[in-house]
Amino acid sequence: MTEERLFLRPNAIVEPLVDSFYASLYMTAPVPATMNLAFRQIPLLDSYLLAPDLHYSGSRNPKFRGGFFVGVEERRKDEVEALLAAIRRDRADLIRFAEAIAEAEKIVREGATGYDLRPLYPKLPPELSGLVEIAYDTNNEASLHFQEPLVYKSKAYAEERQSVQLSVETGIERPFVMSTPRLSSPDVLELPIPFRHPGLEELFLSRIRPTTPAALREALELGDAEAARLSGLLVPEPALAADRHVAAGARIRYWGHACLLMQTPEVSVMTDPFISADTGATGRYTYNDLPDHLDYVLITHGHSDHLVPETLLQLRGRVGTFVVPRTSRGNLCDPSLALYLKSFGLPAVEVDDFDEITFPGGKIVATPFFGEHADLDIRAKATYWISLGGKSIYVGADSSGLDPMLYRYVRRHLGTVDIAFLGMECDGAPLNWQYQPLLTNPIPKKMSDSRKMSGSNAEQASAIVTELGAEEVYVYAMGEESWLGHVMATSYNEDSYQLQQIAEFEEWCSNKGVKSGHLLDQHEWHWSQP
Repeated sequence: MTEERLFLRPNAIVEPLVDSFYASLYMTAPVPATMNLAFRQIPLLDSYLLAPDLHYSGSRNPKFRGGFFVGVEERRKDEVEALLAAIRRDRADLIRFAEAIAEAEKIVREGATGYDLRPLYPKLPPELSGLVEIAYDTNNEASLHFQEPLVYKSKAYAEERQSVQLSVETGIERPFVMSTPRLSSPDVLELPIPFRHPGLEELFLSRIRPTTPAALREALELGDAEAARLSGLLVPEPALAADRHVAAGARIRYWGHACLLMQTPEVSVMTDPFISADTGATGRYTYNDLPDHLDYVLITHGHSDHLVPETLLQLRGRVGTFVVPRTSRGNLCDPSLALYLKSFGLPAVEVDDFDEITFPGGKIVATPFFGEHADLDIRAKATYWISLGGKSIYVGADSSGLDPMLYRYVRRHLGTVDIAFLGMECDGAPLNWQYQPLLTNPIPKKMSDSRKMSGSNAEQASAIVTELGAEEVYVYAMGEESWLGHVMATSYNEDSYQLQQIAEFEEWCSNKGVKSGHLLDQHEWHWSQP
């Protein structure tokens, strides 16, 4: 192979996969991943094989966007059949682990009647031995608590499930990640390696640091055919933006959805990275605009539009610390974000509410995040109050403003906010859309539909701004960007309730003298430091 020093193409994309499905938190963290495998992915593939044409047409129908339709053409039915057969054969231990969880929860529901729990332990399935504790809450309701670090060391976590697909961004929307497995393709480089493989760090660092094809071939353990495909992902010159770093003052750049980059000459802080690889498009920031090093990456919560595996993996070697909210430890629906990131080979620290991280000229404070998770007991969620460049910035993510007094306490503790960023997806997906595979005691559809993953409406957003004393507030785009439909699968029109609520909120801001805006694609704020 040539010894010419080359760079990774700026428009290369990567999809980390688990048994060919997109490696979101709930498809990778072992406890919910086994449940999703057994109770969503296998039934989904079974359904496809019964009616492949119906699934494919449903996946392409705008009315069913975000629905569970497998977007694979009928001519590739045999490949889906082979994938399903391999899953049933090779993942029997994982399927049995999920079934054991369902059995154990039934045992607890029926046997934990307020009395001593010790007699229940011998009745639990052997697959869970040493991995769960049964405990009552103060209402005398019992539940299982998983020893998640140990589950990562058990048969329930199998790195051989993991692979990575690399290709070139075409600008054509990829199939919806929650429903459609990624099959092999002649124009895709498939790497059957775990996400933490050191070769992936070498690959993605080659965006900013040239290397040779031979060095990458060795690092990634490629055969001849794979090495030939890799050559198509390398170019002789980078396309890095000259202004990706800040020489003076302070700057915030909006990268789309909930992704912000805050920079001074001393520090760079990014929130919920979701970066476009389509460098041929205009009006957006891409990997070409990313600084060579990020000091901190803040994750607000584990939904797949905020904890984005295809972006996270490409940050290998370029981030000092990932900051994530602490989980409740052991809750089936609340897997650890830190363990998930570490499985990708990424450095992560956990923070509780009002924990502080200081840096030259500022600090990051984790603040509470209410709602948005369909009323489930999920604690791995945080908003952030950031002091940087002489300004205070509030990153509200999808916090739904359930109790305005919370933000009064935040203001008392930390001071007023100069700039606030909020999510206003105020009519989100129902409980079952994300969490149905984890519910071993199913609930009625009407109940599920009443419990939505919703951010703030106009009234709640107005209360947040009032209590924080924010001078400026911006609502981030809610999946409106064209390049993230494969994850968001959202559709809006001028009559959409969410957009009407944003317009009502902006009118309120105008009447109150608060500067506001509804963000889309890219935006930038500059100021001089005091």
